[in-house]
Amino acid sequence: MLGALEIRDMLIIDRLELSFQPGLNVLTGETGAGKSILLDSLGFVLGWRGRADLVRAGAERGEVVAVFDLAPGHPARAVLDDAGFPDSDELILRRVNTADGRKTAWVNDRRASGEVLRRLSETLVELHGQQDDRGLLDPRGHRDMLDTYGRLGPQRDAVRAAWSARSKARKALEEAEIALEKVRAEEDFLRHAVKELDALDPQPGEEAELDIRRRLMQGAERIREDIARAATLIGSDGAEGAAGDALRWLEGVSDQAEGALDGPVVALGRALVELDEAGRGVERALEAMSFDPLELEQAEERLFAIRALARKHGVLPDDLGTFAGDLREQIAALDAGDADLANLRAALEAAGGAYDTEAGVLNTARHAAAHALDEAVMEELAPLKMERAIFTTAIRPAEPGPTGRDEVTFTVATNPGAPSGPLNKIASGGELSRFLLALKVCLTGTDSGLTMIFDEIDRGVGGATADAVGRRLAQLADGGQVLVVTHSPQVAARGTHHWRVEKRVEDEMTLSTVRAMTGQDRIDEVARMLSGDRVTEEARAAARALMAG
Repeated sequence: MLGALEIRDMLIIDRLELSFQPGLNVLTGETGAGKSILLDSLGFVLGWRGRADLVRAGAERGEVVAVFDLAPGHPARAVLDDAGFPDSDELILRRVNTADGRKTAWVNDRRASGEVLRRLSETLVELHGQQDDRGLLDPRGHRDMLDTYGRLGPQRDAVRAAWSARSKARKALEEAEIALEKVRAEEDFLRHAVKELDALDPQPGEEAELDIRRRLMQGAERIREDIARAATLIGSDGAEGAAGDALRWLEGVSDQAEGALDGPVVALGRALVELDEAGRGVERALEAMSFDPLELEQAEERLFAIRALARKHGVLPDDLGTFAGDLREQIAALDAGDADLANLRAALEAAGGAYDTEAGVLNTARHAAAHALDEAVMEELAPLKMERAIFTTAIRPAEPGPTGRDEVTFTVATNPGAPSGPLNKIASGGELSRFLLALKVCLTGTDSGLTMIFDEIDRGVGGATADAVGRRLAQLADGGQVLVVTHSPQVAARGTHHWRVEKRVEDEMTLSTVRAMTGQDRIDEVARMLSGDRVTEEARAAARALMAG
């Protein structure tokens, strides 16, 4: 609900503070007094796109502040959360326009963009007038209005879910077709590569083992001859044999040497043991370095083949096995591709059938809701002196989408037998006002926390019709908030709160002011609207009667 509106230096308003209340808030005044400026200023702080020259002549900047009270669960709270603003029961919007055209906005004292203001405005205010293209006259919103009126949320949710499932199935099929086509383009390469890899069958770690074995065999050719010479010198024909002979000679005479040879005999025995161990080690080395030249050639060929394949496919030698597995999976997918595509096409067909079913259910429900809405609007048109008019909610086929496959348009025929058409194309100004009001009365029960503004929606009607308009505006305001700019005394008489917009001249400058009308002032204002500038007692009596009725 709009609680307060403060305007400074906007057009012909120097400073104005208004406190609005729940119920029907009426703004009256002479033509040109500045009533439209109030709406322009409110639209400015809500981020609506409007006239650019809003700053009062001679002022450096204009400023508008609007204060809204938010009930728990109000849709504006979700917008605040999505935009990163703290939640609050009071929402303060402030927007400044400098004389050079720069605009700056704040939401609860934090800088905000015009887009955030516009998103908030959609949850805060609904403007209706004879030239309104934001609400009831915009066919793009008629389908949503009908669904809300018919409480078709569950059916729409089912259609949206079915559309999402269908879209996912279509995407899966398209991706599979693209992937299969890509694999088919590389089929020859894939099969040749797998055949080549399978023939070589490289194992993890094999490249390193082959490299070590190759280097050992290459090194063995260079050192084996020296090792063989060393083995001869160490063995029985060399040092070991000589040491053995020496040990036997010493042992044969050690008893006669009075112990002088005991130490050398023991040392020589140890030397023989070490020589034997050294000889065995050299022999083992020789055996290890024994290889067939053909083995070296084979190792080199395999090593080079593994490295060549790794370079060819751009992978590490140890990853060739994994790479081969990936290629086999692609070939398997290629071989199973047609079957997979058939399954995906079947899934898409099933998802499409489910969508068609849910869209059909929604279509049936929309037709039922449209029939109920048409009857409700027709009942409202009779008291508005349009009982011969025909209101029809037209439902036509449309391109399938997440909200179904229906196009919804509110159409009217002003007289029996006359062609029907969109509201804003067929109805005249006064007729359009009454159509909009009747439609809004029927749709209002579904609104949530909106402040409704009607800009001279009673233009072109009077008498009993204007009284019916006033009664329906009061009905709309019951339990909510409605602001109406009006020239009709019948409408003004129904207001629970009344303001008069006036012009005054100060220092040769025209300024607009707003006064709250209560008591006798309000009676006089309604009387003025009845009789003109000269207010008579008869007019006052008529005003009292209107306000009492």
